Parts: sequence; C-alpha cells; structure tokens
Amino acid sequence: MQQLSGQDASFVYMETPSTPMHIGSVGIYDPSTAPSGFVRFKDILQFIETRLGGARSFRERLVRVPLDLDHPYWIQDPDFDIEYHVRHIALPSPGDWRQLCIQVARLHSRPLDLTKPLWEFIIVEGLDNIEGLPKGCFALVAKVHHAAIDGMSGVEMSAAVHDLSPDKANRFDDIGWKPEAKPGIGELLISGYFNTLRQPLRYVETIARSVPGLTRLANEIRKGDISIAGARTPPKTRFNAKVSPHRVFDGVSFLLNDVRAIKGAVPGATVNDAILAIIGGGLRIYLNDKGELPEANLTAMAPISVRQEGEKAALGNLVSAMVVSLGTHIADPIERLAHIHTDAVNSKGLTNAVGARTLTDYSQLIPSGLAGLGARLYTRLGVANATAPVFNVVATNVPGSRVPLYFCGAKMVKMFGLGPIFDSVGLINTIYSYVDEIAISFTCDRDMMSDPDVYAAALRQSFAELLAAANAGPAAMATPKPKAVTRPARPKTASVHNEAPKSKVAPKPFPKITRETA
Repeated sequence: MQQLSGQDASFVYMETPSTPMHIGSVGIYDPSTAPSGFVRFKDILQFIETRLGGARSFRERLVRVPLDLDHPYWIQDPDFDIEYHVRHIALPSPGDWRQLCIQVARLHSRPLDLTKPLWEFIIVEGLDNIEGLPKGCFALVAKVHHAAIDGMSGVEMSAAVHDLSPDKANRFDDIGWKPEAKPGIGELLISGYFNTLRQPLRYVETIARSVPGLTRLANEIRKGDISIAGARTPPKTRFNAKVSPHRVFDGVSFLLNDVRAIKGAVPGATVNDAILAIIGGGLRIYLNDKGELPEANLTAMAPISVRQEGEKAALGNLVSAMVVSLGTHIADPIERLAHIHTDAVNSKGLTNAVGARTLTDYSQLIPSGLAGLGARLYTRLGVANATAPVFNVVATNVPGSRVPLYFCGAKMVKMFGLGPIFDSVGLINTIYSYVDEIAISFTCDRDMMSDPDVYAAALRQSFAELLAAANAGPAAMATPKPKAVTRPARPKTASVHNEAPKSKVAPKPFPKITRETA
C-alpha cells in the first residue's frame, strides 16, 4: 500500500463530472507490418495482458480515506479484469478524420471509474478515409488518470506496450505482482492520524528548503539577471470560465526539421519556443477572426518535469510549472518568437532560482480535507466566471520516440496527446514528438470552441507564416513589408489533412459540430 503525494491527490480532489482529470493519447497504427499482415482484437487483448508487468499503474486502484481526512492510497487491485480496461469500437463509413476527432472527444469526456485501476485503452477501427494514412489503420485511444502519471511517467507506461520491431516478443516478469486486500476504515483513520502529527515537521522542512531559493531569487533580481517587471494578470478570454462536461479534439503535425528551421531564426531559441510561437500565432488568428483578440498578451502554463534519473518509472506526478508569454499581441511572427524566447528564459530563471522541486513540495502542506473541499467549492460556486485567470491556456510538451514504435506488430504512424481541462482553463495544447514529426493537438470545452477545425487551420497558418519568415532570412526581414499581404508558400508539413496553409483562416467548410460530440 502506497500513499499518494499531495500533488497526485489534488487531481483526485479536482475530479468532477465536468472536469475528469485524466490525460491520454491517440496513436494511429498500420497493421500491415504485423507478422500476419493484420491484427485482431483478440491478439491485442492477449498482447496487453502479457505487458501488464511493465508498469505498476496497470493494476493499482485507489482507496480513499473516509471524508478525505488524509490523502488516498494505492493498492494492487484484487479484482482486476483486463477486459474492462481494453475495449473495441469502429467508426462508421467513411471513417474520416473528423469522425475520429468526434469519437475521441466523446471518449475523453467520460470520467474514469475511481473504484478501478485508473486507465482505459479503446481500439478504434475503420480509419479508411484519412488522407496520408494507409487504409486499414486503427487507433489506440488511451486514458490514464493524472493522479497516476504525469507526461514523463506516461512515456514509461507507453513503453510497456510498444516494441522497436514488429516481431519482438519482450514479456515482463509478473512474479512481483500480488493482489492486496482493501484496508479497513480503522486502519486508514489511524494512518491519517499519525500523518497529521507529522505535518508540522513537513512545514519546517519545506520552508527550510525554500529559504536558499528565495535568497537566490532576490539576488538575481537585484543583479538584473531575472526580471519581474512584465509580471501581470493575463486578460480574460473565452477559454477562462467554468467548463462544461463536453469536449472537442483536433490536431496538426509538422516536420521536425521545419520547426527547427523556425527556431533557428532567433539565436538561442529552442524547439519549444518555436512551438509556443505557433500556438501564440494560432490563438491570435483564431481570436482575431472572432473579434475577441485582447490587446494584452496571453500566457500559457508549461509543466516542467522534476523527475530525476532514478525516478523515471516512479508512479505519480513529479512536475512543477512555469508561466510563459505567447506573444499574441505581436503581429510579426519572428518578433513573436524572439519575445517568447526572452520570456521563457526569464521564466525558467524564476523557477530555477526558487527550485522547481521545492515548489512541488508545497502541495504536501495543504490539508487533504481542505484541498478536496476547496476544489469542489471552486467548481460549484462558478468562481472561474468571476475571477481573472492566472494563465490563459496550458501548453505541455511530451518528448516521444525518435525511432518507429510497434504495438502488437502494427507500426505507429501518428501520435497525438490529450489533456484535462478545468474551470478557468478550458484549452490545453499537447505537443508530442515522434520520429521526424512534431504534433500539436488540443482538447477544449465544446461550448468555448465549437469549431476545432478552425483553430487547427489557424495553427497551420501560424506555422506557415513562421516558416516563410524564417526561410526569408535576416535580409528579407529587414526590408520594409509591402502593404499587400501575399499568400505564403506551401510549407512542408506532415499534417494529417495535408492541407495548404492559408493567409486567412478560411478552412474548407465543415458541418458545425453539434451535440453528437457529447
């Protein structure tokens, strides 16, 4: 029996019917690479069953303390049933990209059962009409509760069910797995009592670790190495209100070399800076098209892994966060990238000065009952509708494999991420790199974004503008721009739709997403 940390438990307390707190992914696979040339659901079920020993999360379930007087515990589920967790559906004809996005959004909106191990794999067949993908592909939609994993430990869980070749027969030893009986109420209350007695010591230890960091921060601000001059409350947007139970999903992917070309336009910029510039440009285009672009700059919360080398397979969350500018107030794409790079360096300096690991320890200091009550009241009272946001959106970057992966012999051809949204933050952008591509997928509240295809088109346009400006070079950027806006050259993208970027958001008309996505 292992107790959840304060940070892990917070995701349990935040869970409501409108805010299921699971993360996930959408992997698309080509079964023609399997040894038999096809993959049956029976094969997938047997394959996953042999891989359960590769990650503890597969068979661990929650046990909550009465009245949430202490943080919950993990136990090995004595009633584990793999057929509950691995399911099988198919898209109706024609099986196109929009149908898949609607189905993914529908699946992602449904909360996990907190009385069972907190994950589900749904196999989706019938992907026969998606441009750029071979016919016969299937998708694996994965859902795992955020209390169990963060983005980095999720990669470890994914590694348990993927191979580096289609015929590799790795199996994980299950000798160490033993089901556990559910602890009694008395045992849980006694453990909670002793944890409460130890709480003052945790306060002292955490504060003691904070003092050197706060001293470093003060010194670096005094020397001018770090600036807090730009710190201000971001503007409120359509994404910063109470969320509904309904979701939308979409994603676009680009060649990693093109993203590297974009970041090369600003000395010192990173691939992550370039991705944030694409997202910032996409939000600028999307909100401006609706007449809702604020004059003030939008910001994103970017999670930071504090997982050390020996903790890569550890259960739960080991993350801190920083808030980064998205440059939505800047029209010029390269100027936006330069602004984001400067702000990101400053934000990393702020986080590193205090200590990202120390910041995560503060979650341990919040009493469990108070944390749960606060999360529930925040949602029920609709506080998000009446207060200014701390940040506007989430942008989380999950590094993927640089070599092809195989699931039950089928080659992965695309990978997209899914994330939770919550009151005040109704849009999360998940960045996932795989082989020579990098994908930006997003999950949003359907009432806040009924047209995900338009935001996807805005991301493509933002990427095209950045790539065109980066390829133009410094000389061209120094030349005064003509008044007439010309259509940018078609970039080399690896988008699922393979659509040409547009100078304005004017995607091919799609039927408006209706209640069928619920």
